[in-house]
Amino acid sequence: MLAASPKGQNRNIIRRLFLRSTFAAIASLSSTNLNLTMAQDPEPAATAPNPDPYKAFEPREFVGTNGKPLKYRLIKPVGYKPGKKYPLVLFLHGAGERGDDNAAQLKHAAKDLCNPELRTKYPAYVVAPQCPNNKKWSEVDWSKDASELPETPSDSMQTIKELLDDMVENAGIDRNRIYITGLSMGGYGTWDAIARYPNFFAAAAPICGGGDPKTVNKFKSLPIWCFHGAKDSVVKAGRSREMVEALKAVGSNIQYTEYPELQHDSWTVTYANPEFYDWLFKQRRESQ
Repeated sequence: MLAASPKGQNRNIIRRLFLRSTFAAIASLSSTNLNLTMAQDPEPAATAPNPDPYKAFEPREFVGTNGKPLKYRLIKPVGYKPGKKYPLVLFLHGAGERGDDNAAQLKHAAKDLCNPELRTKYPAYVVAPQCPNNKKWSEVDWSKDASELPETPSDSMQTIKELLDDMVENAGIDRNRIYITGLSMGGYGTWDAIARYPNFFAAAAPICGGGDPKTVNKFKSLPIWCFHGAKDSVVKAGRSREMVEALKAVGSNIQYTEYPELQHDSWTVTYANPEFYDWLFKQRRESQ
């Protein structure tokens, strides 16, 4: 065999060095890509955190007959099937979440209402409207120890009712499974709504609010679970107690939970309690 010339040896050495560096670069690049791919893999569904309420609830707007727009957020039933009827939960926020950003009303309760386990167990619509600044769900004076039902609904309450009527007609709502709940100002709104529309709702859960005891005959057969903190200095627990006592006096089976150590925030523990939702979703209005 003939020996390679010095020039040929140099060319072979250069070729081997080039191939070696090329293979190293490819291996390094493949390893880098592999790491990037692995880093971008999503977490398994079982360990994924609860969804962001601001993403789970769709922003919407409804204009009623009074011409005033109502901003609201909406969750649709999981696994929605056309032709099937679903429950609806109306959530009324408190005074601190009023505005026009269509977001602040999700500060409380929304995280629980969009919990994946709850939505899977009880597929339902959830409507969370936002009350405009300086307005109320029920136009009453919160500073007083008693209040009377205003003669007419607030603009926001009127528009909410029209929105729900529209959804009943067009969105596959089970007319016998419409529920209402609210906290603080929303608790007042809950008592107001069931007094105005006593045959519309299947159940109500007012939290740290107040109503007009003279109206209880209108909704004495409605399933109600009322909540309040005994040490509440913003809305005195007496506002709930007087409604409970008035309802019991006319034969209502109202449930009342008063948290002995809680102040105004009696909603966080309530909306985080699975038993509350089990009670709520089993209620059905008698067909009218």
